[in-house]
Amino acid sequence: MHFHEGEEHEHAMHTHTHADGHTHVHADVSAFESVDQAIALMSYMLDHNRHHAEELHELSHKLEATGKNESAKLIDAALEEYYHGNDELAKALAFLKEGK
Repeated sequence: MHFHEGEEHEHAMHTHTHADGHTHVHADVSAFESVDQAIALMSYMLDHNRHHAEELHELSHKLEATGKNESAKLIDAALEEYYHGNDELAKALAFLKEGK
């Protein structure tokens, strides 16, 4: 069981909706049987993470505009880590595509 922004859900192939109304599918990572499937899954997950980073960036700007500067700064700091993690995932995906 995993909790995500107030939601409880299993990590298998399923769909869930976030508080902002957007919906997406989580894939069962144990289900891939080939490198091609792993590449497809990693590509999906990286795009998914990048989308969430964009949403957090927008949230930071909105908070800053309403004077919630400390919260915005913390989100920005977290985003730096998020971007670094996504960069590492992108490298792993590139290695998979190269057969490493």
